[in-house]
Amino acid sequence: MTKDIKIRVRNLNLFYGHFQALVDMNIDIVQNKVTALIGPSGCGKSTFLRTLNRLNDLIQDVKIEGKVLLDGKNIYDDAYDPIELRKRVGMVFQKPNPFPKTIYENVAYGPRIHGIKEKAKLDEIVEKSLRRAALWDEVRHKLDKPALGLSGGQQQRLCIARCLAVEPEVILMDEPTSALDPISTSKVEDLIGELKKDYTIIIVTHNMQQAGRVSDYTSFFLNGEIIETDLTSNIFSKPADKRTEDYITGRFG
Repeated sequence: MTKDIKIRVRNLNLFYGHFQALVDMNIDIVQNKVTALIGPSGCGKSTFLRTLNRLNDLIQDVKIEGKVLLDGKNIYDDAYDPIELRKRVGMVFQKPNPFPKTIYENVAYGPRIHGIKEKAKLDEIVEKSLRRAALWDEVRHKLDKPALGLSGGQQQRLCIARCLAVEPEVILMDEPTSALDPISTSKVEDLIGELKKDYTIIIVTHNMQQAGRVSDYTSFFLNGEIIETDLTSNIFSKPADKRTEDYITGRFG
């Protein structure tokens, strides 16, 4: 059975001014699987994640070379609309960042931006998104309350619901549980397992155990390079590169 590749990255280089942050990166991201990006701080994981929906375009003096193919089309072609791209490729950040609005308005925000105005349709999207983010039962009676009044774990699941509301195909997660307590972390990890049935997920994590729990594939980053990518079980039991083994066993990083 051939694997369905959702994203192909080919010869990707990224420069911040004269500093090269990503070096000749090549990776295939498999559809409806979770790919974990691991490696020490400052090795390019988050920068790479942001190249997948062109968030680095917003940074001054960034130069990008190479190709990022989403369903075979290069998202860095001049004709590719970055707004449409960010609808297809959503992002969940390290710290929960709900808008200073109600719970309802946080989830409805994206659909409104994309032209959905009917209240019945928005109600449907809000409920569906909150259910998918495993948050509906906790907030259904207080949708008109401020999102900032939720706990940290609830806020992060709300941000996931907000991402899901625009029906992306790919979800990027940049250390989504690093600011959360263990119970909230477990809920988000369970949620990731559910979501991969419908979405392709790429997660940056510094937690080796988390990578082992939630991902199907793992890619090890070091000094702006991808050292190796393989099935998570292989990366953790029989890595091909000594540097990967050294990192996983705690010899550095």
